[in-house]
Amino acid sequence: MGKAGLKILYGEGETETLKEQSRRFEKAGHTVHPAEGRKAVEAALKQGSYDLLVLGPTLSRNDRHHLPYMAKKNMAGISVLVMHADGSRHPYVDACTDTGASLETVLARIEGMKIAGTVRAAGAAAGR
Repeated sequence: MGKAGLKILYGEGETETLKEQSRRFEKAGHTVHPAEGRKAVEAALKQGSYDLLVLGPTLSRNDRHHLPYMAKKNMAGISVLVMHADGSRHPYVDACTDTGASLETVLARIEGMKIAGTVRAAGAAAGR
């Protein structure tokens, strides 16, 4: 079973990138809450519930380092994917993609993640 139907909080630092990529995540079957900048991501984490936090490459390196910690602190069970990673492992990041990875690569990476919300949904769909 695929990961269609994930509730994604998607953070970017640039408006146009946020709009374009949000549309592409939605086209892939996900519900997307776009958040521009660190403060918007932090506010969304306090107000909503999400299966996955995706941090895009137009956020600062510092934001991509700080926000995974904030996500895990504020929301038990959320998974975190960081785009434009430098290859180092962050203890609060569940998955990352290399600098310059295509959105298709990001979507494939999401498909391969074990995300709590999709495990519950798959179990419910199977009548468990």
